[in-house]
Amino acid sequence: MASGPPPPSVSRRLGLLELLLVPLMVLLISGFAPALGQKVYTNTWAVHIPGGQDEADRIASKYGFINYGHVFGDYYHFRHRTVVKRSLSDHRGTHVRLQKDPKVTWAEQQVSKRRKKRDVFTEPLDPKFKDQWYLYNSNHRDLNARAAWQKGYTGKGVVVSILDDGIERNHPDLMQNYDPIASYDVNDGDSDPQPRYTQVNDNRHGTRCAGEVAAVANNGICGVGVAYNAKIGGVRMLDGEVTDMVEAQSLSLNPQHIDIYSASWGPEDDGKTVDGPAKLAREAFLRGVTEGRRGLGSIFVWASGNGGRDKDSCNCDGYTNSIYTLSISSSTQNGNVPWYSEACSSTLATTYSSGNLNEKQIVTTDLKSKCTDSHTVLITIFLDMQHLVVRTSRPAHLLTNDWKTNGVGRKVSHSYGYGLLDASAIVDLAKTWTTVQPQRKCVIPIVSEPRNIGSRLSINKTVDACFGMDSYVTSLEHVQARLTLSYNRRGNLAIHLISPSGTRSTLLHPRPHDYSSEGFNDWAFMTTHSWDENPTGEWTLEIENVVGASDYGKESTE
Repeated sequence: MASGPPPPSVSRRLGLLELLLVPLMVLLISGFAPALGQKVYTNTWAVHIPGGQDEADRIASKYGFINYGHVFGDYYHFRHRTVVKRSLSDHRGTHVRLQKDPKVTWAEQQVSKRRKKRDVFTEPLDPKFKDQWYLYNSNHRDLNARAAWQKGYTGKGVVVSILDDGIERNHPDLMQNYDPIASYDVNDGDSDPQPRYTQVNDNRHGTRCAGEVAAVANNGICGVGVAYNAKIGGVRMLDGEVTDMVEAQSLSLNPQHIDIYSASWGPEDDGKTVDGPAKLAREAFLRGVTEGRRGLGSIFVWASGNGGRDKDSCNCDGYTNSIYTLSISSSTQNGNVPWYSEACSSTLATTYSSGNLNEKQIVTTDLKSKCTDSHTVLITIFLDMQHLVVRTSRPAHLLTNDWKTNGVGRKVSHSYGYGLLDASAIVDLAKTWTTVQPQRKCVIPIVSEPRNIGSRLSINKTVDACFGMDSYVTSLEHVQARLTLSYNRRGNLAIHLISPSGTRSTLLHPRPHDYSSEGFNDWAFMTTHSWDENPTGEWTLEIENVVGASDYGKESTE
């Protein structure tokens, strides 16, 4: 829609802004088409019922629901027997009756969320796979996995679950490592994660990801998983309505048994969406990293995004942008940024993926007991700390023009994070690693009143990093800038954060497809680029309209 010149009284304003300095130890190793932005209500409810499973079953039956299972704590997943599966309006009567029950402390009808599998399909040029070049090859453009295997680290004792569209548990290259305790079908509410077969095999993604991780070695079938002795499970949760409850139930499946949850999906990579986990998924992440794995913390590994063609930013994806996930980007065989890859300051490191037509792709298991050499994403699993990844990842031969050296002398890039994962180096450093101190958060308000953005706004703030308090931070890990702002065309904005050491992080680059006037509402932009820097000193936040004076904003209500 065309717009005229801005009225003289219209201002561009930045509302709430907080800088969050977060050192956090996280261990890692067609049918219905609503208008854009329109809510689609499902026939499922998230319900909080203290009193246990029997009480939840009783209340579900009383109001015409089926209890689809316990999620965590006192939360349950209810599905109504008669409510229409998808609707543009909520089912108020059913909700009110449920909410009024004295045993129900909270209930929410679930809204369908758009989640896209991060898989890029290209026809393979050569169907004969010669070698798994990304695990080991003679020119050392690899993940150095062979050296780690030689040291005895093959995934033995580690349990990984793939949160996706299911996995083919009877695949001959997965059967030996398949773990039913790490598996569940959230879409149908049963224990079998077997994918639903279609003519176009569009539910192959989870099975392919499972093979990358734990395809059995030395059995003469397909290839070898990067952790070929790990136990592998799958959660079928993308082949149906994806709601906050579905995500939370998947993220919190058997957290004392599963070590690593691997996800290669997220909001639409269309260059205009800003979306992330809602209430229950956020709580699932927090419970996982604080209580999972017998108190050591669940590990959530996330693919950074496939919206490169649309100039998307993975900092607008609240899953890869989270301090609770390990966000992994990709490189082609020759060290180039793939055409679909997204750049952002929350990416921690890089693994291999597909590239141009003359570059090899990833070999892995495929549906119907087959093997493929045309998969595009390899997520490498390590059971260790994010600190180890930062210290051992290698810029190596990765090509981009934005490599810079941060305040502690490490090279870091918005496309690659700290570089290519090195399995052997992580293993070596882990042997002598001393656990970091518990999490501390220093929250520093920067803007107390709305400010005009204009064509460019620069905000300087000298901080003491909560000196003299229990939350005093001396060495950074994640840094968040929580922003509330309004702007008439959000995609014209670029946002940068400069640390006292001079490290410049791009929190948001312009997104030409983002015409939204909604701005950002308490959105937490995150950067890992100042890892290990001292936060004390002057921080600078820059917000710029890259188009210039021809654009205009509107006043924030924050």
